[in-house]
Amino acid sequence: MASRTPSRPVGTVTRGTTNPNRLRRMDRWIAATHGAELRHSDDPVAVDLGYGAAPWTALELLVRLRTAAPRVRVVGVEIDPARVAGAKPYEREGLSFRHGGFEVPLPGRPLLIRAANVLRQYDEEQVAAVWERLCGRLAPGGLLVEGTCDEIGRRHVWVALGPEGPRTVTFATRLGSLDRPSDLAERLPKALIHRNTPGEPVYAFLRDFDRAWAAAAPYASYGARQRWIRAVRDLAADWPVADRGSRWRQGEVTVRWEALAPRQG
Repeated sequence: MASRTPSRPVGTVTRGTTNPNRLRRMDRWIAATHGAELRHSDDPVAVDLGYGAAPWTALELLVRLRTAAPRVRVVGVEIDPARVAGAKPYEREGLSFRHGGFEVPLPGRPLLIRAANVLRQYDEEQVAAVWERLCGRLAPGGLLVEGTCDEIGRRHVWVALGPEGPRTVTFATRLGSLDRPSDLAERLPKALIHRNTPGEPVYAFLRDFDRAWAAAAPYASYGARQRWIRAVRDLAADWPVADRGSRWRQGEVTVRWEALAPRQG
């Protein structure tokens, strides 16, 4: 029996801070890693969950995903009805807006849900239930991307999840703004940000990343990109790095979730 859609949206209204081009790093990663699934789907629907006080991120998601999947449709979902009303004038072919929350009120199952800077304002204890609910709304082969970035998108960390649960964690940065990799700690998603303490895997990862970055200092004369690539290559000797050099060149590195998952208790 199909589950009944809740009468009220699930979740709470967040601050809704948004800026144009803020989520470009996440969008480009999604297009590169999930574009084929969207392109080959009969019904390629992507959800921008919690797009905020203005609809810029949903508009940008549509444009960027269509570079990889020209038939993709984006639905912006917001729990604040006033924000939905404000976004309606921006609807266009392939882009619509709905009132809702974590129940994701669509008639079918989306192939992508992007939730950026949403769970940051929730408690850590709430994350697992939200992840489970959102993953349960995904179509087969679908992807949930949940994470946090700074106000202008220079630093961003996100978790990628499938219907089965979390898969990877991606760290992405504008390399020219980076002093050391552990600067990204301030943008860890809610599931990890309070775990950046001794004894936790994410703390050890960022510590080792800083050491690899320091050891790669001679490569700085060739630019921050070459230093980053060298540091990631060295890091991959001890950590399960899940991507390749083409992504490293973008100022990214993706690590298997199980290596960074919080210790129980």
